[in-house]
Amino acid sequence: MDRSTIASHPHIWWSNSIFFVSVHLAALVGMYCLPPTLVSWPTLALTYAMWQLAEFGITIGYHRLWSHRAFRASMGVRFVLALLGSAGFQGSIKWWCLRHRLHHRFTDDPIHDPYAATRGLLHSHMGWIFFKPTYTRMELVDRDDLDRDPVVRFQHKYYIPLALFFGFAVPPLIGALWNDALGAFVWAGLVSRLAVWHCTFFVNSLAHWDGLQPFSDENTSRGNFLLAVLTSGEGNHNFHHAFPHDYRSGPWIHTWDPSKWVILLLHQFGLVYGLRQARDEDYKEALAYMNHKSLGGEPPLKEYANEEQDSPRKSVGNTYQHWSVAATKLYVREHSERCFLLLNGWVVDVTPYLGEHPGGASLLRRYAIRPGEDDEADAHTWLDASWAFDGGLNNHSRAAVKRMRELRVAKIELPEDAGLACVQE
Repeated sequence: MDRSTIASHPHIWWSNSIFFVSVHLAALVGMYCLPPTLVSWPTLALTYAMWQLAEFGITIGYHRLWSHRAFRASMGVRFVLALLGSAGFQGSIKWWCLRHRLHHRFTDDPIHDPYAATRGLLHSHMGWIFFKPTYTRMELVDRDDLDRDPVVRFQHKYYIPLALFFGFAVPPLIGALWNDALGAFVWAGLVSRLAVWHCTFFVNSLAHWDGLQPFSDENTSRGNFLLAVLTSGEGNHNFHHAFPHDYRSGPWIHTWDPSKWVILLLHQFGLVYGLRQARDEDYKEALAYMNHKSLGGEPPLKEYANEEQDSPRKSVGNTYQHWSVAATKLYVREHSERCFLLLNGWVVDVTPYLGEHPGGASLLRRYAIRPGEDDEADAHTWLDASWAFDGGLNNHSRAAVKRMRELRVAKIELPEDAGLACVQE
């Protein structure tokens, strides 16, 4: 299927469309019949609580924990987040995460990004919900961690009954405690669903249309304080796209990020651990780069411009060593505990980056050099990570390019008929 076919003839997702429109109509009718002035304060408080709890299920659970693996959580925390996320009616964890990972892999691509801002504000906000496209690169998205998680498997299997119960049944059951089951259903059930939906959708739409770009201009992501308030801290979207593995939505203590505060609170009680964050030097260099650029053109920073930049592993004489296949194999064997990649003609030691990689360590290890016994012949079986790094698997940022250059070990001289394999699935 070619690009024009995918773009021009998407299939309408009737079940999704009918449900989405029906909830909106029911909520509007309910608000007309039961305006806020006729609703009790406990019901309005419940509405806010249901909105925020479902929002946390999405922002902390679906987004930062499962989509980006920004931290790790106990079974109990994962189970609670899965239930809260179900109440958000945005699909199962697995369904949501796969599409979100695809969005980060191919941000702004009108074909491969499910909610590409380049296709218009309405499409990125909610237009994509009405269609069931064929994502031709979905198989490139890693999902092993999701398939291994019993909480994800359980929630995926029982998502519809869980969503209906926690989204539409729990609010009136609670509202019945003060004799307002109907008001609780309308406001804490229907209206709060709309709030969760559209606040999340604003991150896909407005956060790619309006705001500041202090960390990167490589895609349309922007930072917007109003969206941070509406989305429990997801508004600093430019930072997030620059450093998606960070459990925070910004590096500063004053950044409005209730989701981060909840994560830190859970961390204090030992319920979450392994919090990942961008290195100070990386985000500060990103800020400096954009500041220089805003003052007039591309900054002449050697970190981004010089192919032969300094590296901790640079050999004596201020030049890189050039290795044969045999020398590469010997070095890899002597350092078998480390992970080396072939990337654009370089041997790169990504071991220090395994814990930082937004796509997870297993994805890097898939491309690791695995030397056999024959000095030259098995070079044919080595996997070349260049295709994946240069856009085939992910649109990598300037920071990622710089990081790979820092981790170079040597230039490799391959046989002319090496014919290295590229993993494209």
